[in-house]
Amino acid sequence: EVQLVESGGGLVQPGGSLRLSCAASGFSFSDYGMTWVRQAPGKGFQWLLSINSGGGNTTYADSVKGRFTISRDNAKNTLYLQMNSLKPEDTAVYYCAKCRSGGFCLSGFRGQGTQVTVSS
Repeated sequence: EVQLVESGGGLVQPGGSLRLSCAASGFSFSDYGMTWVRQAPGKGFQWLLSINSGGGNTTYADSVKGRFTISRDNAKNTLYLQMNSLKPEDTAVYYCAKCRSGGFCLSGFRGQGTQVTVSS
């Protein structure tokens, strides 16, 4: 059974940083691209960043370019999202998602999400 479990969310002040993790199990993690999406209150899902299976290539939405970084540790079956210079508009539930192939994707099978709240 495919499982994705996000962690690391919380309350952070504007300008602060958080690092989210996504622990994957039930599939061969190193064979699949992964992506991060988020859903702000009352809004639809927004794609943020994606990384290929080997971790050597990434792609970012303009809204997070220069502030967020996606990475993965295939030995630990874990995906990461480093978020810096956080803004109130980054408040959302953040989800990791498994792509259907080794390349990038905009969406996929998601975990349960972790809440990030940016507020003073």
